[in-house]
Amino acid sequence: RQWGIMIEFTDALRTRMRTRLGAHERRTHDLDGRKRAAVAIVIVDSSAQHDDDPLIAAEIDMSIVPGNTAGLDGRMIGVAGGAAFLLCRRPTRMNRHAGQWALPGGRVDDGESALDAALRELDEELGLALAEDAVVGWLDDYPTRSGYVITPVVLWGGASPVLVPAPDEVLAVYRIGLH
Repeated sequence: RQWGIMIEFTDALRTRMRTRLGAHERRTHDLDGRKRAAVAIVIVDSSAQHDDDPLIAAEIDMSIVPGNTAGLDGRMIGVAGGAAFLLCRRPTRMNRHAGQWALPGGRVDDGESALDAALRELDEELGLALAEDAVVGWLDDYPTRSGYVITPVVLWGGASPVLVPAPDEVLAVYRIGLH
């Protein structure tokens, strides 16, 4: 599949992203009884070699997907290429969020900032330890129906980070091209 023009993973892209996110007037949300959570949107490089999908089409139930799914089998083949972000698929045996697609992240613990939580969860879920200087910028808070206010932080993960998914939390991790 061809989804669009590939965006090259370069220092110029990092600078552009940092500038644009820095100019963005970020919207925050009060907790209003919700819990705080954070997710990491990790920007990395990708190529066709990152299009491996451990799921077979027969294991994916496309009947729950709204809209016209003709020609789609639910697999993540053909989505990598150039600058990308990391997206996880949760194991189906989990008690909570089984089989869901998710960005690395989770609840902000007492005494933690959203950045601390995003970096901790990224390390726990994908074995990727980044420092605070990896921050490219921040996106708007997102209040969920499930009782959280999620703070997304955009991080520069490097061209070829070594990813070691935690099997209890991550079935697979995909590189989704920004194109």
